[in-house]
Amino acid sequence: MATAAERAPDQPAPAMDDAVAMDDAAVLDDAVVLDDAAVLDDATVWDLSQIPEIASPAPSASVAAGSAGAFEADTPYPGGWRQFGALTARMVRAMLRHPAFLAITLVQAVVWLPLFGSLFHGVATIPGFGGGNYIDYLTPGVATMSVLFSAGWAGIRFIDDMESGVMERLLASPTKRWAMVGSMLAYQALLVAVQVTLVALLGWALGASFRSGVVGVLVMIAMAVTLSSVVTALSGALALVVRRREALIAAANFLVLPLTFLSSAMMPAHLLPHWIRVASAYNPANWAVTGSRTALEAHPDWLSVLGYFLVLFSMAGLASAVAVRAFRGYLRSL
Repeated sequence: MATAAERAPDQPAPAMDDAVAMDDAAVLDDAVVLDDAAVLDDATVWDLSQIPEIASPAPSASVAAGSAGAFEADTPYPGGWRQFGALTARMVRAMLRHPAFLAITLVQAVVWLPLFGSLFHGVATIPGFGGGNYIDYLTPGVATMSVLFSAGWAGIRFIDDMESGVMERLLASPTKRWAMVGSMLAYQALLVAVQVTLVALLGWALGASFRSGVVGVLVMIAMAVTLSSVVTALSGALALVVRRREALIAAANFLVLPLTFLSSAMMPAHLLPHWIRVASAYNPANWAVTGSRTALEAHPDWLSVLGYFLVLFSMAGLASAVAVRAFRGYLRSL
């Protein structure tokens, strides 16, 4: 083979000096031809129908029983009463973590009795009042007034849960709606019972004479708790609608003061103007005041007291149903 120096200047260099030319014919001559027949002759034919099915391991009896129990329709998850107890305990723990709120709530109820007692003590001298100690007359009224203010703001707890995201988690879980409403009613009932007990003790210290004794005081507490259930349930329903603290507080203050003064909490009904006397006949706060005051008399008319209590209890059930129903509107807005 001629080197580059021996090659003529005008002779072109071959394109591939050292390459081995391989054309299609050489490839076909040297290659091993495998056609479809050879492949089928030498290959092992797999029939998928003959391959044994790989069975998944069966769950253990305990796992199967647990799964069946978890999704069984008749088994609550967990029971509604357990949910009620857990939610009530949650509210009580939150109250104990903030004792200042509890102290302000209790002190507010205690301050009103000497304040209004000193301010309106001259009412007892009005002809037709009937004489007697005005503190004795005022104590059931102040107890009812403290219930209205305390329970009117109870819906703020629902608003707190909305803002913190707890409400959405509860609604996404199998938590019963009645347990959510009932826990708020139970918590408020506990708070109201403490408030009214302190009012009764202070009234006794200021000279109130509970002629029917401890039984009358217990009836007054029961009346206050029942009234608080009515107001608390309506406050919770309103909170699910307005969803703002300012709106709820404004609505509560707008309703609580008229309910207080359109009653016989501070003055006998026959001394009130006619239109207030008519309005007080349809006022739940007046029912609680009148029932409590009747129960504290020397010879109570227990049939009348029972009538007031049953009416308030019926209203509490109706208001609770309204609060449970309000969750549907709240869920549709999410």
